[in-house]
Amino acid sequence: MTMSAGHLIVKTLEAHGISRVYAVPGESYLDVLDGLHDSSIHTVVTRHEGGAGFMALAEGRLGQTPGIAMVTRGPGAANAMIAIHTAWQDATAMVLFVGLIPLADRGRDSFQEFSLGGWFSTTAKGVFVLDDEHQAGDLVARALRLASTGRPGPVVVGLPEDVLVRLTESPLPALLPLPTSAPSAASLDALATALASAQRPVIIAGGDDWETHTSVALADFAAAAHVPVLADWRAYDVINHESPAYAGWLGYGRAERTVQALNDADLLIFIGCTRSDVLSEGYKAALNTPTIVVSTDAELIGHAGRIDAHLSVSPAELVTALPQGGTVRGTRGPAWMDTQRAQQLAFSRPGPDGGTGVDLGIAFEALEAALDPDRILTYGAGNATLWGHRYLSHHGPKSLVGPRNGAMGLAVPAAVAASIMYPGRHVVAICGDGDFFMNAQELAVSFAHGGTPLVIVADNGIFGTIVAHQQNHYPQRPSGTAMENPNFAQWIQSFGGHGEFVETTADFAPALERALASGKPAVLHLKTDPSTMGPGTVAHHELATR
Repeated sequence: MTMSAGHLIVKTLEAHGISRVYAVPGESYLDVLDGLHDSSIHTVVTRHEGGAGFMALAEGRLGQTPGIAMVTRGPGAANAMIAIHTAWQDATAMVLFVGLIPLADRGRDSFQEFSLGGWFSTTAKGVFVLDDEHQAGDLVARALRLASTGRPGPVVVGLPEDVLVRLTESPLPALLPLPTSAPSAASLDALATALASAQRPVIIAGGDDWETHTSVALADFAAAAHVPVLADWRAYDVINHESPAYAGWLGYGRAERTVQALNDADLLIFIGCTRSDVLSEGYKAALNTPTIVVSTDAELIGHAGRIDAHLSVSPAELVTALPQGGTVRGTRGPAWMDTQRAQQLAFSRPGPDGGTGVDLGIAFEALEAALDPDRILTYGAGNATLWGHRYLSHHGPKSLVGPRNGAMGLAVPAAVAASIMYPGRHVVAICGDGDFFMNAQELAVSFAHGGTPLVIVADNGIFGTIVAHQQNHYPQRPSGTAMENPNFAQWIQSFGGHGEFVETTADFAPALERALASGKPAVLHLKTDPSTMGPGTVAHHELATR
């Protein structure tokens, strides 16, 4: 059947199970937009390319297929760059389509021209340009496959506008199954022997490649084997927090004793993640401990320190092949795991922070109690996220979206996408005031597509993380970190949403109840004390930079 290259791209996305694309329209890819007109794919029109990219990233993390974003030419691609960097460092599958100038105009510094490969080649798994209309389907299929296999990540595809309108009779590409593998018997025996011999083993779990059955099986295995499980930074949903094996997380805002557990361990098993910068306290913690890494990434990008074995399989492929947990305990009793678990329970128990305005320790205790167990939580970057990480629980995979690279502005668009994907579930974005207004405009998208996210904005009038650094390095010399904010509640009300400005702790719980019952996109604007930096340790904070 004859069709344009642009329409063949849409048909290929449909065949690969893509449900939604997040787009800022542009004249350079009009033929793709025309193909989407009659498509089963839901086109979500966003207000900014950064928002489109972050929504696609959320789709890639919470769904079953890579997230898809579409933007146009130089300015649009520049705005989307933040999402590509985030997806690269977070190892999240997404594909960014970028409309380009006509082939005849290339290399002449024409309107909005730029180098696609020059911009994205160091932060994407692949950068392709469609120069042949007959390759449109195959190129899209290749991009989707590359984004999903090995270490997941972003792929960028350039679409010259004149190539898109050319006709082709190329068929839809064959839908190839993703590669699968299984750990060898020898590697499983070695893993079992190492676990049976260890007295203080620790499992560190992370990454995006987790489903409920895999998470449950790992939790059951770890509990039976008396092995505590620590989550990687912003991968806290890999295991149910009610599991007796769950012992907290590593990275910013963590409990000091999780780092101590890492250093005290005599065996580390990384599943779906590596001993990276943030997890290892800046390449300092437990670099020489006996280490087994389970990852589909052949290069183990970002891993530092010792490796005794590398099992090139997914978490699911490993967990389904593991022996019964009780068979690998050796002489190890439950005390090691139980101690880590008890300390995590104490660490996650909210308490008052003190100070003026809304006490976030008490507020987040109310939030934890009010949300359904299948809540989805999204985060941007900065000090305000620490309350959520510490006091809000997860009960299974695909319930958390947060930038592991520290990008600001992700929380709101991710919550919008999550609410569109999963109507009826509680979706809550946790933001500081600096983070919120970087992409607050994307809340408008919720009204067009039926999303009802709740956004909690902790407003202390400063970039709190940077202030914490200034206090450490340049005491009594605040500079460039103060903000004046409007009333965010009135702002969302102007859209027709639910908004409340909350100035006291006592007012938070009733306001939360009204927001959740409103059935509308909602913002709770909490006035907080700028001198309250966050629960627990404040010595290590995420750099809230773009």
